[in-house]
Formats: sequence, C-alpha cells, structure tokens
Amino acid sequence: MSAEAILRKQIIEKAWEDPSFKQELLSNPKAAIQEAFNVTLPDQLDIKTVEEKNNQLYLIIPQAPTEVIKKSDVTLLSYW
Repeated sequence: MSAEAILRKQIIEKAWEDPSFKQELLSNPKAAIQEAFNVTLPDQLDIKTVEEKNNQLYLIIPQAPTEVIKKSDVTLLSYW
C-alpha cells in the first residue's frame, strides 16, 4: 500500500471516530489534515472533501497516465 493510500485510510478512519475532526475536514480539509497528522501540505495543493450518503456514489476520475506531467507539476504522491 502506498504512503498516499495509508494516509487516506487514516484520514477516513479518524473522520469516522472523531466528529469534530470530520467537521473540520469538511470545512477546511487542508488545515484539518495538517493539524491532525502533523504534515505540511504545499499552498498550491487544493483538497476537496465531501461526505458520501447512502444514496450517492462519487466517482473520482484521476488524471490519465498518458498525460505528460512535468517535474514542476504538483502530484499528490510527492506530498505524502
């Protein structure tokens, strides 16, 4: 499991266990993650959080692997 996947799992589990963290995660995700997990995230990284309901399904379509990513571009894996 990648470092990114591990952190995602930890964030979700903490949100399930800690209602105040969940609320902060929904309203200010970057600050909530940085504070709870003692990590520094770059200013240019934009994090969006939503809470999935029983009658909803969110499908995240990642960037296609064939797209060219310059070394200077932001990628999540470089932050975790």
